[in-house]
Amino acid sequence: MPLQLVDPFRAAPLAEFPLDSIGDVERKLERARTAQRAWSRVPLAERVREVQHAVRYFETNLETIASDVTRQMGKPVNEARGEVKTLLARAKYMGSVAEEALAPVVVPGKPGFTLRIEHAPLGVVLDIASWNYPLIVPVNVVVPALLAGNAVLLKHSPLTPLAGAHFERAFEGLSIQGLVQNVVLTNADTEHLVADPRVDYVSFTGSVATGKRVYAAASRRVVDVGLELGGKDPAYVADDGDLDFAAANVVDGACYNAGQSCCAVERAYVHHSIYGAFLAKAKAAMEAYVLGDPMAETTTMGPIAREEQLALLERHVQDALQRGARLVTGGKRPAHLGGWFFEPTLLADVPNDALVMQEETFGPILPIARVMDDDDALARMNDSRFGLTASVWTKSAARAERFARELQAGTVYQNRCDYLDPALPWTGWKESGIGSTLSRFGFAAFTHKKSIHFRG
Repeated sequence: MPLQLVDPFRAAPLAEFPLDSIGDVERKLERARTAQRAWSRVPLAERVREVQHAVRYFETNLETIASDVTRQMGKPVNEARGEVKTLLARAKYMGSVAEEALAPVVVPGKPGFTLRIEHAPLGVVLDIASWNYPLIVPVNVVVPALLAGNAVLLKHSPLTPLAGAHFERAFEGLSIQGLVQNVVLTNADTEHLVADPRVDYVSFTGSVATGKRVYAAASRRVVDVGLELGGKDPAYVADDGDLDFAAANVVDGACYNAGQSCCAVERAYVHHSIYGAFLAKAKAAMEAYVLGDPMAETTTMGPIAREEQLALLERHVQDALQRGARLVTGGKRPAHLGGWFFEPTLLADVPNDALVMQEETFGPILPIARVMDDDDALARMNDSRFGLTASVWTKSAARAERFARELQAGTVYQNRCDYLDPALPWTGWKESGIGSTLSRFGFAAFTHKKSIHFRG
């Protein structure tokens, strides 16, 4: 049976996509292994040049790619264009630091010996990418893996297989064919591929539950796995924060991409002295969103990508209300829209044991609680099984540094949120995952450390 794609705006069939057979996967695996052996012998400077040239495909075909993203998962087309541009920026940065990051490390000081550490490619990398950012999630893996000398099998989400096809098409321009191949598989066939000894590294982005299954499949043999599993990212608005700026940006951090981001602001803690004023400004920002056809230039929030997620959003809202929270705005599916939409939702006075404060929501819901001081905020922010990002909205550098030291998160922001800088490693604590991508440290996952010990 082919893969059935559904348009989340119209809640109607969009297209069919053929699944790979076992024979298809075998051929792609062997092709990848052959291509990688040849690619590993290409000098690094040439690999960088070729990859940077291939990535221009996304710039040349920006409108088509953005449209495909929007039709598949509902992201407003303006946001989809922005995602293409972010892909280009990340690829450019990773190319700019590749030679420094992958340069051999020479160990001095032992007469008569040559000691150095080489960064040797792993072989074939399997990248299991998510649908919410179908371009910038895989580029975090595909580009550094290629630059390090590997081949990549890209298994994209069943919601966004066209993105995988675009990646394959882009890198057909490399001098060696078969270095990036798109595979379209069932969950069961994906687990078999994870366990295949010809796969030398597995990168997965998605839910904790699925990440655990991928990890279990990989554990049948000795292979390294990188997991980026989402978060429950907190924001703290301190009493000295810029109220207008913080309210606008925290709401944007909660609602961008309809809240379907692993690093979205999923809970906020506001100092008691500004609590009421913050709620009023956040409510106004929430109610300014324009829901509708994501292909329309005026739409600022599209549908939820998965129909089943709507019931989870409703459950999180109802659970919070039953525990004493107050609904400020939103909280339901809009009656006038036929697709998989959910209103931007603001909840106040939410207790920290509510589902919406503890479980990943992945929708345009912002739950807010009042806190008395910094200690209160820190305790509540760290009260989570996740640890991807956290943001502190304050003018005080000393306060920001204290939160940076004590927050259990991979990235801590001051006066910013929901953003990845490619110069910094993207990594999570606790159940937000293991390993990291981006920055010069992002190359480490895609190489073996080979010790060279020569006596002259």
